[in-house]
Amino acid sequence: LQNLWTKKPSLKTLAGPPGWLYCSASIRVTGFINKPVVTAKMPFRGKVTGGKCYVWCACGHSKKQPFCDGAHRTQAPSISPPHFTPEKDSTLMLCACKQTKNVPYCDGTHFKFTGSPL
Repeated sequence: LQNLWTKKPSLKTLAGPPGWLYCSASIRVTGFINKPVVTAKMPFRGKVTGGKCYVWCACGHSKKQPFCDGAHRTQAPSISPPHFTPEKDSTLMLCACKQTKNVPYCDGTHFKFTGSPL
């Protein structure tokens, strides 16, 4: 990864609890994928536990589909995974084409691309 900086980072120091300092950097990196990768032609069907927090893979790079494994940090840093907590134990259809408007649930969008599954 060479020459990905489009401008120099700007650092800010923020005050925290006594004895603590926080630094935040504002950088802009190019050369990464900004669109999600389609991971399957049909939704993932799986059981979830009510009250448990899940993190859905929004970038498509996770090796633990349909859940996030942190791959977006290097493969698609502009795509953040959403968290969701089901109210009760259930079987869900989670989007695999990454185009749903009802994140993280499948809304049938995969049928709209060609009239059939991707």
